[in-house]
Amino acid sequence: MRRRHHFHIDHAGHSVSVTIQTGHTAVVEVLVDGKETGHATTGHGHPVAVHIELPTEPPTPATIRAAPGPGIPRCVLEVPGVEPQVMSPRLY
Repeated sequence: MRRRHHFHIDHAGHSVSVTIQTGHTAVVEVLVDGKETGHATTGHGHPVAVHIELPTEPPTPATIRAAPGPGIPRCVLEVPGVEPQVMSPRLY
């Protein structure tokens, strides 16, 4: 059975949202300021890293580390020079 899990964080004035759709193949979608900037799939609940850029001047590279399972999915935002930040789950 597939379920959607949503996560969100604000970083450097930008909105970063992640949706994880669980199932046999998990799908991870990343939105920055409402625009899709990253997408990945993984099987059997394996963690996945999605590389994105924050639209700063100059652009800032970042990584979303998503763990679709087992158990409750989790997401972390990693930006160079900043402590990794756990993303808050959101109910939709």
